[in-house]
Order: sequence, then C-alpha cells, then structure tokens
Amino acid sequence: MRKLLYAGAVAISLLAAGCGGAGDEDASRVASDQVNESETPEPSEFPTGTTPSAGVPASPTSPVQASPTGPARIAVASTSLGNVLTGVEGRTVYLFTKDKGGTSACTQACAAAWPPVLTVGEPQAGAGAQGNLLGTIHREDGTTQVTYNKHPLYYYAKDQKAGDVLGQDVKDFGGEWYAVTPEGKKAKP
Repeated sequence: MRKLLYAGAVAISLLAAGCGGAGDEDASRVASDQVNESETPEPSEFPTGTTPSAGVPASPTSPVQASPTGPARIAVASTSLGNVLTGVEGRTVYLFTKDKGGTSACTQACAAAWPPVLTVGEPQAGAGAQGNLLGTIHREDGTTQVTYNKHPLYYYAKDQKAGDVLGQDVKDFGGEWYAVTPEGKKAKP
C-alpha cells in the first residue's frame, strides 16, 4: 500500500511539475505529504474528546504484551513520582479515569497502547503492595485483568524499563492515565 501511495504521489508531483503548476520544492512537499499521510500519530497528540490514534503497541517480545503463564505479581517501586505500583520487570502500572464500576473501558487500539495487566489465577502482592486491595475482572476478550483498589491496571507501551513513568497524567482515549500509589490512588506529579 505504501508503495502504491508513493508511486501515486510521484506521478502527481511529476504531472504538477510538468504543467508548471508547482515548482520542484512544492512537488517534493506534495509527494512527502502523500507518503506521510498514512503514518500513525502519537496517542498523546489527541486532546480528550478527539479521535484517538491506533496507539503505539509495545514490541512483540515485550513482557507486557505476552500472555501470562501464572499469577501476576504487583509490587511497589520508587520512581520520580514517589512510590508507585509495578508489574512485570518492575514496569509502572496505571489506572484509567474512564473506567467506571470496576469495568475496563480500554479495548482494541486503547489496549495496544495501554496493555492491561493480565493474570492467570489470583494476583500476588509483592513488596509494599497491599494484598487486600488486589482483585480481578474479566475482560470482554476472555482474559483476566488485575485490579487494585477496584481500578483495572494497565502498562504504558512507551515505558521501556523499570522506573519509566511516561504515562503519568497523559490524556488519551477519552480519559486520563495515572500511575497508582500503594494506597490505590492516583500518583501526583
């Protein structure tokens, strides 16, 4: 598809340049605009209430996208936001303000950008996490998602390593995203 768009853009550019309707610089800009038109913008570029992007999925080998093989382990780690909950490989977990009544409002493209924290069996509390605040919900795709203080938990695909908090206070997919404190509340910047 990209090759077809590129060929079409080049043909239009040549036609426009040959007809004297556009200079070389304008023709190059038109061709570039045509090719780049299919690129997906970053999810956070859309203010709340606008059309969300397809998101930026984690790499296929990312542990946050892998199917769980056992119970999820939620712990607490120190970050630039203070102490927050973490999951696989110490990655920060987030809550989504659009979730209501313990139900996830994040599916499809949203779940690609914000992978749910999944578990097989009851999740376990690691160091600093309160086991009595852990729970689960069943997602519409049949998987089991971890909750904390009744908030469904998610990773952020742009967080690459333990301690990253790039998802903090992001407005995306019709709500806001916040790291979660050990008390089960929104982390403050």
